[in-house]
Amino acid sequence: MWRRLREAGVLGINGRNALYTLRWNERGLYPRVDDKLATKQLCEAAGIPAPRLLAAARHHYELRRLLAELEAHESFVLKPARGAMGNGIIVVMGHRGAGFVRSGGRALSREGFVYHAAGIISGLYSLAGQSDVAMVEERLEAHPALAALCTEGVPDVRVIVYRGYPVMSMTRLPTAASGGRANLHQGAIGAGIDLATGRTHRAILRGREVGENPDTGRRVVGCAIPAWERVLETAVRATDQTGLGYVGADVVIDAARGPMILEMNARPGLAIQLANGAGLLHRLDAVDALAGIERPLAERVELGRGIAGRRRALRAA
Repeated sequence: MWRRLREAGVLGINGRNALYTLRWNERGLYPRVDDKLATKQLCEAAGIPAPRLLAAARHHYELRRLLAELEAHESFVLKPARGAMGNGIIVVMGHRGAGFVRSGGRALSREGFVYHAAGIISGLYSLAGQSDVAMVEERLEAHPALAALCTEGVPDVRVIVYRGYPVMSMTRLPTAASGGRANLHQGAIGAGIDLATGRTHRAILRGREVGENPDTGRRVVGCAIPAWERVLETAVRATDQTGLGYVGADVVIDAARGPMILEMNARPGLAIQLANGAGLLHRLDAVDALAGIERPLAERVELGRGIAGRRRALRAA
């Protein structure tokens, strides 16, 4: 079994950490992606589209002010600046009486909102358990082509970018089980995307291959990702700003504004290999053979698509 995994180029967590994360991601640069506010500032400075920040609270005494600032906004997303795996995120769809309505129609009182935001500030959801920032972003509207594949939440596209080249991608489709969150560990569907064509070609749910969304019966394989070229360019441009060499970039395709950077990850998960039915190692090796020469953005995107599309050449690399 281990020999077959090696031949397939499957990357394990120890290999990811030792050969790619530690080697290509300088520790001092991690805050650029671990802190969503810092990521947003990087993108804004470079002219890369990202969701608009509506409000933020760094201290508990700011929470009442935070609540007041949101009165003028019908919908929004509350999240920890240093959270991971979708934990601590609340999507507010609208107002109901004196409170709010969450995704899925669940009620949220003003007191419940403040209590949850206080937990964020206390570090309940942060990566290291340290104090955090409760940030509120605008709620994006998913492109209709992707919104049709799920019943709630906003799907995103994860792109693994290595040394400036896109090497693997999937779209993460929220389900009822995931509570509207685009996170595979919480029950979202991961549909692998062929980089060369921008179409989904395989999908998994909790590690098992599926063809349809269990909530809707809608096929999730063989679907075209809208604005595919721009998705890849947005991911590569954003990772260029971080100074990191091995990054997972999460892109949301907004119905009105197109691809936008949601966040980035210096330790992207490996389930993307299951979603694609392919290992990362051969593609990473191919990039190593190319990356010694400085290339413009468009050429790196095109070469990345070619790397993913020529599996026979990769096996011989």
